[in-house]
Amino acid sequence: MELTLGKTQFNLVYNSFSFVIASMGAALLFFLLVRNRVAPQHRTAVTLSTIVVGVALYHYVRIFGSWNEAFSFTNAKFVQNGRPFNEGYRYVDWLLTVPLLLSELVVVLKLSKAKTRSLVVRLSIAAVAMIALGYPGEISGAHSSARTIWAAASTLPFLYILFVLFVELGRSLDRQSAGVRKLVDVLRYIILATWGVYPIAYMLPSLIDDQSKALVARQVMYSLGDVLAKPLFGLLVLSIALAKSREDGYVEAGIAGSSQIGELGARVPDDAREILSS
Repeated sequence: MELTLGKTQFNLVYNSFSFVIASMGAALLFFLLVRNRVAPQHRTAVTLSTIVVGVALYHYVRIFGSWNEAFSFTNAKFVQNGRPFNEGYRYVDWLLTVPLLLSELVVVLKLSKAKTRSLVVRLSIAAVAMIALGYPGEISGAHSSARTIWAAASTLPFLYILFVLFVELGRSLDRQSAGVRKLVDVLRYIILATWGVYPIAYMLPSLIDDQSKALVARQVMYSLGDVLAKPLFGLLVLSIALAKSREDGYVEAGIAGSSQIGELGARVPDDAREILSS
């Protein structure tokens, strides 16, 4: 059965995709511009944030195009024209960006090499498993039991990720400053809150009888979750990198130079007075 959307429904999804594209583009530009304000040893995390929003920007442009191509405007309604909306773009995006998101949180803390490697590898494997197990259910029928089964399977690696972030990573924060520990706590709860949006959106086709409403709600919720989980997450990682840079005594070259010029300017009048008095 062909899906039919009202103008408001179609435009709600259309505008949500547009908002995500703008958010990812703005975040990409911002991370590139502020990268040098972070000490060199902490820039890897900011680079990962930049890659995440860049990859998401590309995929949302493809998602946006697929949405427009999947519907035709007929008799004051948008009717599915036989071209399927490609949900695969979103899952490919998550396969790439979710492991990077988790990695940037670990990398920015500058733990021991062995601990960093262990956490990154295990979190990345769990993230890939979570996304891969969710996809078969996403493309299954609206009221198919397969959606519930795959959702349950995808939840297992998600719970493992939470265990690593809240238990194992928590044990590694003793040597971090109070400010950094507070920011890490905020990041972990943002992961818990924002990632909680995705399973709700995932199950909407099984919960809502009207599949047009379920489709619209799912796409809008996924879009909202991506904005919170990528640009916002990246901003908090940047905050941690800046805090650790200040703790290390790092001063951006341009700022240091202007400070030295200011000190030199303050000394010039005193030197001039000494010369005139002599």
